[in-house]
Amino acid sequence: MHVIVDFTVVPVGAGVSLSHYIAEVELVLRGTGLTYELHANGTNIEGEWDRVLGAIKACHERLHALGVPRIHTDIKLGTRVDREQHMGEKVASVREKLGDALEIP
Repeated sequence: MHVIVDFTVVPVGAGVSLSHYIAEVELVLRGTGLTYELHANGTNIEGEWDRVLGAIKACHERLHALGVPRIHTDIKLGTRVDREQHMGEKVASVREKLGDALEIP
């Protein structure tokens, strides 16, 4: 089953600046071959259910291996059974409806 996930990994007990750890998460995702996109408060990722959840597990494993004692992850996910939908299609649909009303990069 295809799934689109928005997830936020929060290393706990790893200090105030966490960007180093988030960069590690992005490196893990880069190696998965899945489609993903970093945003200001997390990451979107899409693909087959087991591969996506396996990628999130691999992110936890990497951060624990780097010495992070605790990790809190929020996950929002969506699936469809009528057709396979991709992240880009969802964004494009909204942009199409906005027309010239709002310029989105």
